[in-house]
Amino acid sequence: MDLSVNICGVELKNPITTASGTFGFGHEYGQFFDLSMLGGVGVKGLTPTERLGNPAPRIAETPMGILNCVGLQNPGIDKFIEEQIPFLRQYDTKIIANVSGNTVEEYCGMIEKISDADVDLIEMNISCPNVKCGGMAFGTQVDMVEEVVSAAKKYAKKPLIVKLSPNVTDIAEIARAAVASGADALSLINTLLGMRIDIDSRKPILSNIMGGMSGPAVFPVAVRMVYQVRKAVDVPIIGMGGIRNGRDIVEMMLAGADAVAMGTVMFADPMAPVKALDELKEYMKKHGIEKVTELTGAVKI
Repeated sequence: MDLSVNICGVELKNPITTASGTFGFGHEYGQFFDLSMLGGVGVKGLTPTERLGNPAPRIAETPMGILNCVGLQNPGIDKFIEEQIPFLRQYDTKIIANVSGNTVEEYCGMIEKISDADVDLIEMNISCPNVKCGGMAFGTQVDMVEEVVSAAKKYAKKPLIVKLSPNVTDIAEIARAAVASGADALSLINTLLGMRIDIDSRKPILSNIMGGMSGPAVFPVAVRMVYQVRKAVDVPIIGMGGIRNGRDIVEMMLAGADAVAMGTVMFADPMAPVKALDELKEYMKKHGIEKVTELTGAVKI
């Protein structure tokens, strides 16, 4: 049974990675299982300097999911390179460094710096607000996608994965723009924009008023968008959004994903990726599948 997948020339031992923003840098989860069991580790979103994030409350429960406005809390890219990469290199897994910026210049600077570090893949989060264009997210308009991806690609010495926002009218159009501008691979979906209100105080629950919704409730949206993007472009896709178990992984891959990322489920069950890997193996054995890559895009329409 062959579980390996290839993302832009980087071979992952299996298609399971962790979603940026949910896994930190692996320290906590390393207490529960050997991180070498993962195909790859998507680390916390990195910014040029340390960020403390938004004030509490910054997590709110929703039916079958959560809202968050954590605000990219992280130690900054330099401390990540100095302190976290050596820790992660103890494990036999690939490192996916996620970078976030508020200007094109910030993205370019971080990608140039992280390209020289010991990481395997670079994931570029374009759901961030473009402060020079009134705060609208880079990933929501074709012209902004083209501008930031084409600029960043010039500095990327490692494969560049562009992480797409679902908060758009036409995800396929955004995907095509990212690939045409130099994206080597795509990851999707990022969180959906949501809001909760405390009906007693009549105030928003989150300090930031709105936040990103993740968890099982978004899974059907993620499957739909991965399917649409797979039909639109011919680059590797990492599918994410509400994946809980092996069956969800199979479904996401049938829609068109080459690999997947698990995130929110691990808050409730840190062992979820390990269980999902076993379930994926069981499915493949039951259905006589020799290579996991046979699943990608194999949905019957």
